[in-house]
Amino acid sequence: MSSSSSATSSSAAAAQNPKKSMGTLMANAKKHKHSFVQFFAMTGILLLSVRSLGQKYRIHDLQEDTLALRQEQESLTERMNKIKTSLLHEASLEPTGLFASRLRLLFGDEN
Repeated sequence: MSSSSSATSSSAAAAQNPKKSMGTLMANAKKHKHSFVQFFAMTGILLLSVRSLGQKYRIHDLQEDTLALRQEQESLTERMNKIKTSLLHEASLEPTGLFASRLRLLFGDEN
């Protein structure tokens, strides 16, 4: 019981005298400086690793999005070409040919 009462009295004394507790804290920090530096270095490395891993997954997701967008672009281009061909075919059935020539002008076709 005497060790617990001495620990209690030292913490009570430190609470009453904040300058003494700050001095004790600084002394402990100086004594264990190597451990603190190592701890902060390892924490920094861990945080950088987590950030790097997050960026790796973000890059992977962006590559998947790019592939999906390319496929969608190809699909839309193909649909536009089919619609264009279909419109030109329907316009060519018109007897005057005015509509077909107007569509060719709009589409930029030389045919």
